[in-house]
Amino acid sequence: MRWFLARQVRGIRRGKKKMMGFDALVLITRGRKSGKVYETPIAYWSQPDGTWTVCASAAGAAKNPAWYRNLAAHPESARIIIAGEEIAVSAEELHGAARDAAWTQIITEAPSFGDYPKKTDRLLPVIRFTRLPDPSLTGN
Repeated sequence: MRWFLARQVRGIRRGKKKMMGFDALVLITRGRKSGKVYETPIAYWSQPDGTWTVCASAAGAAKNPAWYRNLAAHPESARIIIAGEEIAVSAEELHGAARDAAWTQIITEAPSFGDYPKKTDRLLPVIRFTRLPDPSLTGN
């Protein structure tokens, strides 16, 4: 499995846009315990406001994926790579109506995700990534 993920990460870094039929990004996080940098390919959905949403589905596993736990522990270190571009982002877990709207988009565009809640007792987290200003452009 690691070789497959590493191959997907390399492809996205080079500008590839799809993984298993889905638009894909690479999420760069720092390990919550180790501090090690991790790169994880994840399906994403573009939003009209220029943000991106992802779902911590883990294919309906009982626990949230490691990338989600790492992101929750170190949100300030989050970066994504989309089509070869590395972007510093803020990460916000969606709740209520915002989560419902994002979830509707996810299962409309990727119906297989609709099966995942049936496999687990947890509410699948939906996260929105927003581009942070480039400090080199703001003079900071």
